[in-house]
Amino acid sequence: MKKTALISVYYKDGLLRFAKELIDRNFEIISTGGTSKFLTENKIPVTTVESITNFPEVLDGRVKTLHPAVFSGILAQKDNPKHIDQVNEHNLKLIDLVVVTLYPFKETVSKPDVKLEDAIEQIDIGGVSLIRAAAKNYSSVSVLVATNQYDEYLNEFDKNNGNITNEFSLKLAGDAFNLISQYDYDIKEYFRTLTESDSGLRYGENPHQKATFEKTNFDDVFEILHGKELSYNNLLDVDAAHSLINEFKDNGPTSAIIKHGNPCGVATGNVLKESYLKAFESDTVSPFGGIVIFNKTLDLETALEADKIFTEIILAPAFGDGVLDLLMKKKNRRLLSFNFFTEDKESRTVAGGILHQQRDNIVFDKSALKCVTKIQPKDNQLADMEFAYKIVKHTKSNAVVFVKDLQTIGVGGGQPSRIDSTKIAVTKAKQFNLDLKGTVVASDAFFPFADGLLETAGAGAVCVIQPGGSVRDDEVIKAADQNGLCMVFTGFRHFRH
Repeated sequence: MKKTALISVYYKDGLLRFAKELIDRNFEIISTGGTSKFLTENKIPVTTVESITNFPEVLDGRVKTLHPAVFSGILAQKDNPKHIDQVNEHNLKLIDLVVVTLYPFKETVSKPDVKLEDAIEQIDIGGVSLIRAAAKNYSSVSVLVATNQYDEYLNEFDKNNGNITNEFSLKLAGDAFNLISQYDYDIKEYFRTLTESDSGLRYGENPHQKATFEKTNFDDVFEILHGKELSYNNLLDVDAAHSLINEFKDNGPTSAIIKHGNPCGVATGNVLKESYLKAFESDTVSPFGGIVIFNKTLDLETALEADKIFTEIILAPAFGDGVLDLLMKKKNRRLLSFNFFTEDKESRTVAGGILHQQRDNIVFDKSALKCVTKIQPKDNQLADMEFAYKIVKHTKSNAVVFVKDLQTIGVGGGQPSRIDSTKIAVTKAKQFNLDLKGTVVASDAFFPFADGLLETAGAGAVCVIQPGGSVRDDEVIKAADQNGLCMVFTGFRHFRH
């Protein structure tokens, strides 16, 4: 049975051989403009798109394939009788394979002297539409978007006697959507650079690094009320603070102090002022130049305490009477109000690509805890476990957090060894004369050996909350029992890199 391939490619390398292979396999080739001319000149039989659409290329080639006769042939589902009836009724041609390589937009805009009008003309419209349509209908159509896929397709075709498996076509569709995503991202980035002054930051993490800020829904979450422009590092800290305080949306008055992306003091109190003083007590040095965030409306009494030290940013859901008048006296301090909002996904660029993942939005579930020791936690210890668990999620790994009475007593993080993080947390507590006896400890990941657990016990901890899952869990549990600790497993690790 004769099959049909629609070919519209910018890059011609490998095309001649591939087209000949398709002809040998009883394909009819439909082609556009330059591709049609190239194939015809090389004695490859071609059906022009114009003969299918009965409409010429117009607008200097901007419109070639954007026609119902083309897209109906791509989007028709071959296992849908209604679709096939309509194809026959309108004398349309079903398409089995779409082969497209896009205009070289990124290569064009990478040239130092590129003109805007030249960049605009390299934004592919028809090609992207063909790819998207074919990828959507992958169960009936295969789509190739790179020359290195030609042989792969032919091998699949031959292996299955001309029948392309659904699994293979699905893979091609995934590759196609990935290409479109990157192509659109490159276009978006180019247009962003055209207005970079509107989103430019003074610099990045360091003065020698250029940086810009591309907003998505920032203005829906935050409102900047006062102060200098937010810097690159400010925005990172704002994100860290907001992510942490979201954990306490429905809790009592809670204050958190963030420095370089890590919590250095967090506490919940009966009133907001009490929570702030307890958070500050956790570490009275690091808050200078840090940022403070509250989960309740910032009242004047609490603001008077927060105003006593220099902080880069103060955030609250709202500001009470007289608070802004007080805090705005320091012109360089940034003041932001915010809405509680939880992002579902996050992305990060790395060398050679972009990482995407779901955010770590696991909610503490007391009923799912597994007590693995002879000693069971008391109610007040369970409350401290929940508090510590929420904070350790937002501390750089390896993370260890000591808590007592809903106050951080010691925070250690960002170390290659969990014991090192524990020692830092203990040192911090002693530095600020905080009593470690009777504390609860949260660890963002399991203890691989008993030594880390014993370090916390030696410091005065009586309860531990950790994910569990180590091959040496039995050894760690035995050590906990021998040292009179209660320990619960959550089943969830919370690395933060």
